[in-house]
Amino acid sequence: MPPPPPAVALRGIRVDFGDRRALDGVDLDLLPGTLTVIAGPNGAGKSTLLEVVAGTRAPAAGTRSAADRAAFVPQRAAVSDRLPVTVRDVVTVGAWGRSGRWRRLDADARRAVDDALDRLGLIPLASQGFAALSGGQRQRALLAQGLARGADLLLLDEPTTGLDAASAARIRAIMRAEADRGIAVVAVSHDPAVLAEADRVVRLEDGRVVGDEAR
Repeated sequence: MPPPPPAVALRGIRVDFGDRRALDGVDLDLLPGTLTVIAGPNGAGKSTLLEVVAGTRAPAAGTRSAADRAAFVPQRAAVSDRLPVTVRDVVTVGAWGRSGRWRRLDADARRAVDDALDRLGLIPLASQGFAALSGGQRQRALLAQGLARGADLLLLDEPTTGLDAASAARIRAIMRAEADRGIAVVAVSHDPAVLAEADRVVRLEDGRVVGDEAR
């Protein structure tokens, strides 16, 4: 049986920020069922690469082909503390990818929200205001939002940074479980525990891929 096609294929990707070249000639295939960690020093282009993979940043040159449904879990929530939204509200945004934005959720989407809340240990906090959560709880809610989307591609930017040990361990376990069930999981991280969990580590320096190690 031939191997499955990549969830994301990048060819010749270049990204410029003014006079600075953030990514330079990046070729990369990201595979289903694989936990890939993008590593490298600060300023190497890791987060920019993740944005290109997610489709949220257009490259100046090169091509990107990707799975139809991706979920991007940022390092920090783009949710104002002034908004009176609950944890369930935040997770439900992920399910809009199933039912369509602003539409009433169907039964499958509601089950996806409940399952995501349960997997991240957030059922007791579902009715609590998002603004009242700790940093670890917020990160778990953002990951639950990504899971509720039912994506073929799960992208995470520094998912365990600043978290307590229990929250970080739970997030690593979810990443591993998603890869094991065939999802392409891609994380930018410098956390040794995340790197140890990886199936593959792609290393960047100065916007170029300088290492690609399968484990």
